[in-house]
Amino acid sequence: MNLVEPEMQVATAVKPILEVEDLRTHFFTRDGVTRAVDGVSFTVAPGETLGIVGESGCGKSVTALSILRLLPARLGRIVGGSVRFEGQELLSLPEGRMRDIRGNRVAMIFQEPMTSLNPVLTIGDQIAEAVMIHQGASRSDALRRAAEMLRLVRIPDAEKRVGDYPHQFSGGMRQRVMIAMALSCSPRLLIADEPTTALDVTVQAQILKLMLELKQATGSAVMLITHDLGVIAETCQRVIVMYAGRVVEQAEVLELFDAPLHPYTRGLMASIPRIGLGRRKRLAEIPGIVPDLRKPIVGCAFAPRCPIASARCRAEPPPLAEHRPGHLAACWHAGEMP
Repeated sequence: MNLVEPEMQVATAVKPILEVEDLRTHFFTRDGVTRAVDGVSFTVAPGETLGIVGESGCGKSVTALSILRLLPARLGRIVGGSVRFEGQELLSLPEGRMRDIRGNRVAMIFQEPMTSLNPVLTIGDQIAEAVMIHQGASRSDALRRAAEMLRLVRIPDAEKRVGDYPHQFSGGMRQRVMIAMALSCSPRLLIADEPTTALDVTVQAQILKLMLELKQATGSAVMLITHDLGVIAETCQRVIVMYAGRVVEQAEVLELFDAPLHPYTRGLMASIPRIGLGRRKRLAEIPGIVPDLRKPIVGCAFAPRCPIASARCRAEPPPLAEHRPGHLAACWHAGEMP
């Protein structure tokens, strides 16, 4: 079942709510400088669901943390680029004004619901905190808002459960709590970082459906980070494919799945199990390993693993260029694979 509404398959041509341009984030460690995000650019339109996909370590989560300036102190640093939210530059905002945006106009659902909740505070207090800080509500009004949000994410006996602690909830229920917390202040942009990773397939489908229903009800835009192409196909209008800290392909979701241009994207799709291939048919794999981001990358980062790489690929980094209307790829041989 495709969870995307037909009229939302293509993002409307309106002014973006989020504009990320040439974002570069490095981690400074004893082993050297890791270029975790290396020149990433994209936009998110109001009401749009944008998917960011790629294997572990490609820079998806660091991109999200960079947008909200939540990098580890002293280790992570944004060294270049621009992040504009509703036309306002976030990277140069004073920390006090940035706190007014986090959890209020831009909210984030973090990867691990098991560890993202404070074990010594009740669920109600954790949801109410954001409401009191950003909306100036009293504690009693904020707790009522917390119960309302728990009902919205379909947690039974919401009025009673606001007094429960995280360990009293299952994994799927904790993820619903995280969604309730993120949406408690009606953000304009919701960043969901692997929101269903630790959940079984049935609960995963419920959570994704719930997120999209709430998105449509609140009008929020969603930036969905995942490694699961199936989730991307069912929920997003546009998709960005990342590799080694860079964007290698960007397109509307139907266009990307119908005719991917980059060999890495094709490799990801070829590795998806398919029914009816027969017992002896091995799953396709991408040979080699991801490059060491502590070392300078000459040419295309995917060239050592690419089946059609040429001498030019190994010498010159390909630009992210438009090869079809709205379909961008960073490859000198875009679309040449059969």
